[in-house]
Amino acid sequence: MAGKIKVLLVDDHTILRNTLRILLEKEQEIQIVGEAGDGKTGVAMSIELKPDVVIMDITLPDHNGVEACRLICTQLPQIKVIALTMHVEREYLTEFLAAGGAGYLHKSVADHELLQAIHTVMKGEIFLCPAGVQVIAQQHRVKPAHGDIEPDILSERELQVLKYVAKGHTSAEIGEKLYLSPRTIDTYRARIIKKLNIPNRSQLVDYVMRYRLLDK
Repeated sequence: MAGKIKVLLVDDHTILRNTLRILLEKEQEIQIVGEAGDGKTGVAMSIELKPDVVIMDITLPDHNGVEACRLICTQLPQIKVIALTMHVEREYLTEFLAAGGAGYLHKSVADHELLQAIHTVMKGEIFLCPAGVQVIAQQHRVKPAHGDIEPDILSERELQVLKYVAKGHTSAEIGEKLYLSPRTIDTYRARIIKKLNIPNRSQLVDYVMRYRLLDK
């Protein structure tokens, strides 16, 4: 690999950022290019500094980690975003990955796992900590009732809206991208929920991840 891996740290706990900096600066192939204490600043610094990897918490002031990840990956998809968090609940994990996240780690992971995650995502692969793997495995082991409804039931426009919803976009944002009014987008969202029999956004994200709709 030519050059060092440029890393940006985003966490609202200064002590943790300092600990991560000390750990990562021991590695000759890694360069810390900046730190941020909230999601909004993390997004701005990502755009300005264009790091290779962003390591961020999920629970952040201003933009949370999922929203910050979505904004970064939308504008600079080449950046690999890794979540380093205390939360390994299914909702957080699936929404982060749907937003474009490349890795998901619990804060209890060993130092070598964090380094492994950085090198793994730099190869274009997804890295999950053992707890994250268990969440995904359980999600696919227990198939919800709405899993029997194939995405073919949706129109092309409904699929477009569903993908944006899964990424965390609001009706206004989706409407702007598709040149439709927010009210029209709300109508599409209602149709999607009715057709798939999925009552909330978290389960919509699960559905999109299960059928790999973001890859289509």
